[in-house]
Amino acid sequence: QSKGKKPLFVQLVLDNIWSLYEAVMKRDKEKIEKIVTSLGLKIGARESRHTDPKVQLNAICSQWLPISDAVLSMVCNKVPSPLDITAERVEKLMCVGARTFDSLPPETQELKSAFMKCSSEGTAPVIVFVSKMFPVDSKALPQNKPR
Repeated sequence: QSKGKKPLFVQLVLDNIWSLYEAVMKRDKEKIEKIVTSLGLKIGARESRHTDPKVQLNAICSQWLPISDAVLSMVCNKVPSPLDITAERVEKLMCVGARTFDSLPPETQELKSAFMKCSSEGTAPVIVFVSKMFPVDSKALPQNKPR
């Protein structure tokens, strides 16, 4: 980098993204076709003729760099297995606020073993854990939107 060379990440990743972005925004059809054919993508005629360049850019990037695949593979690689959870962690997740695990009803305490087994058997209880909740205006809910 000290001799005027670009870092490897810039050369291999960012320059390609920037050149695609520049070609789409400047409406350089020859360069766009060259990029699309070199990547082996199939962009529909509707997206390629659209007046908004963001539609064309989205169509190309969603096939070239699908974010859903990247996020799912990263979650699978980085999030620890639920089978590796400790008993103390399960008790902490099951208790809300200042309550202790021993103060929970016996039926709820019995769920601890099912929680740790992560069983998919038909007789196993279904356990749903909500980790974050965000307040949403009731007008934004699908059933309350005007038709």
